[in-house]
Amino acid sequence: MNTFGNLYRLTSFGESHGAGIGGVIDGCPAGIELDMEFIQKELNRRKSGQSAITTPRKEADEVQFLSGIYQGKTTGTPIGFIIWNRNQHSADYDNMKEVYRPSHADYTYQAKYGIRDPRGGGRSSARETISRCVAGAIAKLVLNQYGISIQAYTSQVGDIQLEGGYNVYDLSHTEENPVRCPDPVKAAEMEKRIAEVKSKGDTIGGVITCIAQGVPVGLGEPAFGKLHAALGQAMLTINAAKGFEYGDGFEAPLYKGSEHNDIFYNDEGKISTRTNHSGGIQGGISNGQDIYFRVAFKSVATILMEQPTVDTDGEETILKAKGRHDPCVLPRAVPIVEAMTAMTLLDYLLLRKARD
Repeated sequence: MNTFGNLYRLTSFGESHGAGIGGVIDGCPAGIELDMEFIQKELNRRKSGQSAITTPRKEADEVQFLSGIYQGKTTGTPIGFIIWNRNQHSADYDNMKEVYRPSHADYTYQAKYGIRDPRGGGRSSARETISRCVAGAIAKLVLNQYGISIQAYTSQVGDIQLEGGYNVYDLSHTEENPVRCPDPVKAAEMEKRIAEVKSKGDTIGGVITCIAQGVPVGLGEPAFGKLHAALGQAMLTINAAKGFEYGDGFEAPLYKGSEHNDIFYNDEGKISTRTNHSGGIQGGISNGQDIYFRVAFKSVATILMEQPTVDTDGEETILKAKGRHDPCVLPRAVPIVEAMTAMTLLDYLLLRKARD
């Protein structure tokens, strides 16, 4: 399953230390003017080496489009693209060829396929997500024409978390710090915690919150095509993602029905709700309110500390990983969450248009 989506589809290819990462986007509407500067900016938000709290691997991550574009606009045909890998240090993984890294994909890939690429995790590497950011950036440009905007931010690192909901923060400050947190005080605490963990060769996880505004009523299908299920599936395909909740999520059981129900009212001729515990989705279909959800990310599996493990023969051994790794995925995962959200919403928007 290297293809994502129903009508707006991305098929990605490539490995962390292969020649490059690329993809084919199919189903993109024709006539969309592509802002190349915006697309590259989205890739820059994801790329490595941004700050002291990300992996030091330096890659230009410049996208090269191969098809589907003429005079700066989409033609409606498949959009092919590639990002060349320029800074591989494959020798860093020589000591991992015959051992399985704890909590990584090494063992499961070997067991499933009988072969694996140990260089940076191969296809299981988060570097694969760069293709998602390309497709997500194009999806954002299409969604902009419908007045739909998407914003994600880091809301928790370890036990440091924002106490308020997304509506109490000025989200325009999100990109002003390397953690991508809209609260500058909490951002400084998060950055310090990540640096402390990194200095010990360890890693740490956290939570990303995402909001989609301007989503029209009616996106989502009954039963097995629910919009929140599609968003959850999209988020859980991201490396290190371990949990998804939308609306009140796991806090919903704290409310009685009389407290949790979102009461409808007539807002100057438009039906709206006085609260939004549902997170903008009811019965699996968008209701016109803000869609908001949270994605939990585990600590990065590759740590620069000695760990007991086994080799490919099942013999117990000790592994100390080398190489360039993120101490926390959160800062670079923010644009990936936005990209997967954009692709999902555009896909379901096209499904609704097809139904209509």
